Amino acid sequence: MSAARIVDFNEIPGVPCPCGTARRAFADVADFPGTVHKTEISTDAKLHYHKTLTETYYILECGDNAKMQLDDEIIPLRPGMCIQIPPGVRHRALGEMSILNIVFPKFDPADEHFD
Repeated sequence: MSAARIVDFNEIPGVPCPCGTARRAFADVADFPGTVHKTEISTDAKLHYHKTLTETYYILECGDNAKMQLDDEIIPLRPGMCIQIPPGVRHRALGEMSILNIVFPKFDPADEHFD
């Protein structure tokens, strides 16, 4: 049998997060150094940052007015855009969107910080 791992995000329970509802994959895979999340954002997220995590947001779908706040900068979004967010960058999604979030190292909810 192959060592490859397959997930169906539709079968992963959603959990609340500062950005909306996340479905987190591969957290239980010891030899994979990160996690992959499909996150549905239906309202403006809370401004937050991480001390150790690097997040990469890939915009799957978004509303016409969707934006991303990165520190003091506001970036308009469209499907197909990808944003890498290193530790320490305060960020939040603004508006409705569906994203794929690739997180390294593995996501740790204790590393979500608010000012």
